[in-house]
Amino acid sequence: MSLRSIFTKSHHVLMLCLAAWLGLIAAASAQTVIERLVSPGPLSNPHQELQKDCGACHVSFKKDAQNALCLDCHEDVAADVQRQRGFHGKSSEIDGEPCKTCHTEHEGADFSIVTFDAAAFDHALTDYALKGGHSDVACKQCHSPNKKFRQAPSDCATCHKSDEPHKGRLGTDCQSCHNVNDWKQVDFDHSTTKFSLLGKHRQQKCQACHVDEQYKDLPSKCIDCHSDDDTHAGTFGAACDDCHNANSWLDTGFNHRRKTGFALSGKHAAIDCKACHTTTLFKPKLKQTCIGCHRDDDPHKGGQSENCSACHNETSWTKNTRFDHDLSRFPLLGEHKKIECDACHLSKRFKEAQTDCAACHDGDDKHKGALGQDCGLCHNPNDWALWIFDHDTQSDFQLTGAHEGLSCASCHRAQKREGVSQSSECVACHRADDKHRGEYGSDCARCHTTEDFKRIRYP
Repeated sequence: MSLRSIFTKSHHVLMLCLAAWLGLIAAASAQTVIERLVSPGPLSNPHQELQKDCGACHVSFKKDAQNALCLDCHEDVAADVQRQRGFHGKSSEIDGEPCKTCHTEHEGADFSIVTFDAAAFDHALTDYALKGGHSDVACKQCHSPNKKFRQAPSDCATCHKSDEPHKGRLGTDCQSCHNVNDWKQVDFDHSTTKFSLLGKHRQQKCQACHVDEQYKDLPSKCIDCHSDDDTHAGTFGAACDDCHNANSWLDTGFNHRRKTGFALSGKHAAIDCKACHTTTLFKPKLKQTCIGCHRDDDPHKGGQSENCSACHNETSWTKNTRFDHDLSRFPLLGEHKKIECDACHLSKRFKEAQTDCAACHDGDDKHKGALGQDCGLCHNPNDWALWIFDHDTQSDFQLTGAHEGLSCASCHRAQKREGVSQSSECVACHRADDKHRGEYGSDCARCHTTEDFKRIRYP
């Protein structure tokens, strides 16, 4: 075959290829032209780069393929749908719906393809539910106009950086202390630190201890915070909790017996410290004897021993005294046990009281001293009227017969020695009723007896 023939055939092949290629171009151009002719309108600004690439979103004669093409491009939304997170993965209203139901295109460059009712939107369908104070915040405060809604940050620090009082010193995990209902209402568990908040400390504001927002390496001893109001001026050291507690500064747990050797019993347990300790320095050291505190109100004026506890107790100064009067010169018997001390001891010195009856009973002595001052010869302390005078032995006239039943006043007209008959003769008492009118003398006993006056015996 000649060279000319070979060239002629090659030329024909090249021409055929060129014709085929031009045909394809023409067909494609024709399709593009057709697509442009049937396009409903320009794309929105976010899709402007696809204005000439219909195939990026459309497949000829396959409308169902459009969703897959959208998700191929929007990978973040595709991931949400697959993992069922975010709005597109959680909302049941858009499940299975084509993208164009909500995101309409070809409405012009300035048309927003993301439109929804912000007031009716349920933010709980996103990965960030609006709770507490966030529920009243406007959308634009978190969502920037030039960014996708999903690009809004969900960490506290990003939004609250400008009003964060800690200036980043405590990290970005704000919710470990704060909550969305009230920024100032903190839920920080102070027991996780080296200083648990007990008693009154729970009522303190954070800044009372954490000055200038300092939350680390703070001292934890009582004196570190309370040095200015330490009423003891450091006298008792820095271990305030040896006596005080966090519930009340005045409610002390000071063990007075163990620390001082003086137990607070009875009334002593209820009095204020300052009643005995005039200064909060508790110096000088107080005496532990009763008289050391009670000298000024000692009613005995020092007339008794300084050992007040020998008679008195801490429960009541005046009641339940332990003085044993039987150990004194005058044991208390009968009615004497019932009377108050000051009935006999007028000055409360208790040493000037006399022991003879007349010293106390002179005013009510019915005998007016005629029978002497030894009242105990007849009377006893159980009852003044129960007297024990023995007429047979203590007088010259034995009481026999009818005389035994007579009252004293029958013979003794007056309660004194004067008027008491010195004679034991019958006629001394019976002269007025002597029927014999003295005819038989004064010795009535010759005929009569004390058993019965009417029964006579003849001599």
